[in-house]
Amino acid sequence: MNTLMTNTTWAKLTSLLEMIKFSHTVFAFPFALMGVVLASLASGTAPTFAQVTWICLAMVGARTGAMGLNRIIDARIDADNPRTADRHLPAGKVAIGEAWLLVTGSFALLLLAAWRLNPLCLLLSPVAISFLVLYSYCKRFTSLAHVVLGLCLAAAPIGAWIALRGDVGWPVVVLGLAVLFWVAGFDIFYALQDFEYDRAVGLHSIPSRFGIERSFQIVRLFHLIMVLLLVTLAFSTGLGLIYLLGVAVVTALLTYEHLLVRPDDLSRLDAAFFNMNGYISITIFAFTLVDALV
Repeated sequence: MNTLMTNTTWAKLTSLLEMIKFSHTVFAFPFALMGVVLASLASGTAPTFAQVTWICLAMVGARTGAMGLNRIIDARIDADNPRTADRHLPAGKVAIGEAWLLVTGSFALLLLAAWRLNPLCLLLSPVAISFLVLYSYCKRFTSLAHVVLGLCLAAAPIGAWIALRGDVGWPVVVLGLAVLFWVAGFDIFYALQDFEYDRAVGLHSIPSRFGIERSFQIVRLFHLIMVLLLVTLAFSTGLGLIYLLGVAVVTALLTYEHLLVRPDDLSRLDAAFFNMNGYISITIFAFTLVDALV
């Protein structure tokens, strides 16, 4: 009986993590840790193990709660869209109550972590949650949903900086803007999958408003701005050649991502979205960390 209950619990937990694509936390996680590195460089002191732990828990809580809430709010849309009809809530693999329990627990973890970090983090945590809620409704009234998502993920490094320093500094604002344009760009790519459906039912996105060709141009512009911001970051932090080498590698990865997807061929969109963006975030963090340590 105990074995059966354990297996059932594990299967349910696995379904919940699959529902929110927990593995995609890797997109923003390295940038949060990059915020830790920048804050440490600015203050000249290393963070404690407890601080890094609470920052990581806050990041997990925010991202998990946001994804769970997005799945709940979009459940009817997902059920109607052939591409997403098999997602966990529309397909009945996860109950709505279980999803709400996950969201509540995740946001509670975010608030707890913010409380343990410093008063400013706790004060700003409801603001962060409100933007996460806003994103889930954006596609209903604005094509700038991708930018709002970018803003939400930009909060990862900025929040880490605030957690360690209790203020907001120019270097992490530059990094936050880089994250914003990076995320907005790849989210536009992702929205290409639903271009026809969104137009048919009146949902808003950059592709549904401007078309596929124009969307590609916008993504290229956004990712160019990201690279320029990452280069600018070197001059505002004292990061050196190792970091700039990392920016060059990221530029190459972005270029390859754009070569994978063409307006007349979206067949490799998953590889561009899931694989390349994970490599990009991990790469820039790794080079930043090594540069700071050296």
